[in-house]
Amino acid sequence: MLQETLSNLMANVTVVFADLTGSTGVFESLGNAKATQAITRLTQWIGKVCQEHNGHVVKYLGDGVLILFLQSHEAIAAAIDLQRIHQERIRKWPDPLKMRLQIGMARGEIVRKNGDCYGDAVNVASRLSDLSGPDQILVNDKVISQLPANSFVRYRSMGRIPIRGRVEPSIVYRIEWQAEILSEIFTVPAGLTPSPFSRKIEQPAFIELSWLDTNIRFSSEELPIFLGRDTSTQFIIQDPRVSRKHASLQWRFGKFYLEDISSYGTWIRFYDSSAVVALRRQECVLLLEGEMALGASFEDFTVPNISFKFKTHIL
Repeated sequence: MLQETLSNLMANVTVVFADLTGSTGVFESLGNAKATQAITRLTQWIGKVCQEHNGHVVKYLGDGVLILFLQSHEAIAAAIDLQRIHQERIRKWPDPLKMRLQIGMARGEIVRKNGDCYGDAVNVASRLSDLSGPDQILVNDKVISQLPANSFVRYRSMGRIPIRGRVEPSIVYRIEWQAEILSEIFTVPAGLTPSPFSRKIEQPAFIELSWLDTNIRFSSEELPIFLGRDTSTQFIIQDPRVSRKHASLQWRFGKFYLEDISSYGTWIRFYDSSAVVALRRQECVLLLEGEMALGASFEDFTVPNISFKFKTHIL
C-alpha cells in the first residue's frame, strides 16, 4: 500500500527524520574510520526498525535517516521503539561514545522526484528533529490529528513554536514515551494531567531570567522558549556544561513550567525553601521566585546560575 502511494508523484504521508546526536565526540574518541562504521551501523538499524513498522527509507543522511510512513500511528510506534531500544542499549556505553536519538515528524503532501521527496512536511519534520532534544520525539498537529480514536499514544502540546522558514508558528506536540519519575515537590509527570497546584499567576504574566549581565523578560504569550548554549535559543548561556538546547520554558494551565532536556541535568531552588529539585528529563512548575543551575548542582560554585522572578505587568 505504501509503495503504491509513493509511486505517485504526489502523496500524503507522515515524514520522519531520525538523527543521532553526539557524533562529533565519537569521531574524536574513535577516529574517522571506526566512528563512520559505528554511525553507519546505527543508521542502518534505524532504517531496519522503521521498515518493520511499514516505513519506507528514502535516504541516509550521514548521522540521520529520512523515512516515510503511510500512517501516523505506525510512524510513532517506530519512533518509540527506536527510543526505547536505543536508550537501553547505550546505558552502559562510555559517555564519549553515547549517541542519542532525536526525532521529528510531520504529516502532509510530498512530491517524489528522482528517488527523493520534497514538500512542507519534509521541511517541518527536519526542523522538528533539530528542535527536539536528545531522546525526544516532536510532531506537528497533522500527525496527531491522523491518529485513530482508540490510539494509546501519549502526547503533550508544546504550544505554537516558531519554525525556521515558516511565516506562522506551528502547533507542536511531544510524544511521551518515557515513564517519568516524580520528585516529592513541584515536579509533574508527562501527559495531559493538569497540575495539582491550584494557585495561578494572574494574566498577563511575565517571567524574568537573569545571568551575569543578561536580563531578559518573557511574556506568557512568547512561550515556549529554549535556554541553552546554541545561538538559536532565546536565552543563551555560554558554558561547556550547558547543552545546546538545555531546557525549555513553557506556559500551561496558567503557570510557568521549566523542563530539562539536557545531557547533564538542571537543579532548581526557591528563595523561601532550602529544598533543591533535581531534574533529569523532568519538568518543574515555577510558582515561586528562585534560581536554577544548569549542567551541575549548586554545590559547584562555578555553575551557571540563572535567577528567575515573576511580573504580572510590564513596568
